[in-house]
Amino acid sequence: MFSKILIANRGEIARRIARTCKRLGIATVAVYSDADEHAPHVLECDERVRIGAAAVKESYLNADAIVVAAQQTGAQAIHPGYGLLSERGDFARKVHAGGLVFIGPPPDVLDKFGNKMLARHVAIAANVPPVPGDDTPMGPEELGRAKSAAHVIGYPLVVKAVGGGGGIGMQIVRDESQIDRAVKACSDRSAQAFADARVYIERYIERPRHIEVQVFCDAHGNAVTLGERECSVQRRHQKIVEESPSPLLRGAVGERARALLFERALAVVTSVGYVGAGTVEFIADASSPDEPFFLEVNARLQVEHPVTELVRGLDLVEAQLRVAAGEELPKALRESQPKGHAIEVRIYAEEPRKGFLPRPGPIDVLEWPAPREGVRVDSGVEQGSKVTPYYDPMIAKMCGYGATREEAIARLDAALAQTKIGPCITNLEFLRDVLYDDRFRAGDYDTLFAEALAKAPQKPR
Repeated sequence: MFSKILIANRGEIARRIARTCKRLGIATVAVYSDADEHAPHVLECDERVRIGAAAVKESYLNADAIVVAAQQTGAQAIHPGYGLLSERGDFARKVHAGGLVFIGPPPDVLDKFGNKMLARHVAIAANVPPVPGDDTPMGPEELGRAKSAAHVIGYPLVVKAVGGGGGIGMQIVRDESQIDRAVKACSDRSAQAFADARVYIERYIERPRHIEVQVFCDAHGNAVTLGERECSVQRRHQKIVEESPSPLLRGAVGERARALLFERALAVVTSVGYVGAGTVEFIADASSPDEPFFLEVNARLQVEHPVTELVRGLDLVEAQLRVAAGEELPKALRESQPKGHAIEVRIYAEEPRKGFLPRPGPIDVLEWPAPREGVRVDSGVEQGSKVTPYYDPMIAKMCGYGATREEAIARLDAALAQTKIGPCITNLEFLRDVLYDDRFRAGDYDTLFAEALAKAPQKPR
């Protein structure tokens, strides 16, 4: 096992990783930008290194500075967390070239799954069907080819960025009159976010349910699934509520669909020699859960990993560290069985009733619920922190866990009701609206649910 690692991330995930390291007796090195000099994740690590100005490209995306920081502090490995550099094959190569261990999949695997088109080809080669679409990337100047592809695929369709995920740049197209604008908009956003202007087109599922499978593999031939997570409560194609198990997969049809999801998830990752934690994402029509299509692989730890930890009784960060150090998957992980139900909500500084507009600002008041059974809070801030415009405005993740889905909802709602954050505007009340809504309580929701709820008149609780 490692004696010291550098955490190449910030906020709640950096604190989350540091917490496990402290329990295991592993020293930690934090990196920080000028905007984060006094951030909780910096103060809680054993050592800290400034890596650049506030802008993310000059700090948390500064791969060379991060590798040098690890070398200078004597760290043996780098944990990238999620987002930022976590799925960059070129970063993993720099880590290896610097004589360090990258806590994640091999660089060539990151290359395959960091590009959505290559990921589609991996799935097809593994006999796992992706959403029907055009398998050739196209630039913004190829509008004629885009229209031809759209004619073959049929409307509605979706234009996606080749270079990255998270729903960034995604455009839904209902008819041919919209396709020129959609291709250009997606291409522009993709070029800005991923330095890659290419896009591709696939069929749009009308009542989409977004379900992902947690996988874990080691270098000794062990590969397991750790259940599924439902991630269909989204805004701007990004998740804000996740739960495990999925309420869609109920009864005999649900069990068959679950078995198929697990089989397909393992087929995709084992076909390329995957090592570490990862998530294979699928999409299914709400009326046809037993026909899931492959979407992508997130070759890293997910934001929503706590719900899997709660249902399985595991520490996935510890498992990442052990696998990266060359150990086999822990026996407890290989033999774990699901128990109960967990739901996670993401608390953001944003205004849901105004298009989920980010609202950076000070956090002068911060009160979490008293520690209680079945409630978990992973926060990136403390009282006196600020949500800045430089980074994602997520403040914290809160989870409710119980023997049943109903108990998990009740515990989570009670915890949200006791949470106070101010004066910055947050989505706390909207998250409670989600939990209170009849469709959510019935498990009958899809990826369009949250945005529709934000536009509807508020109901009394």
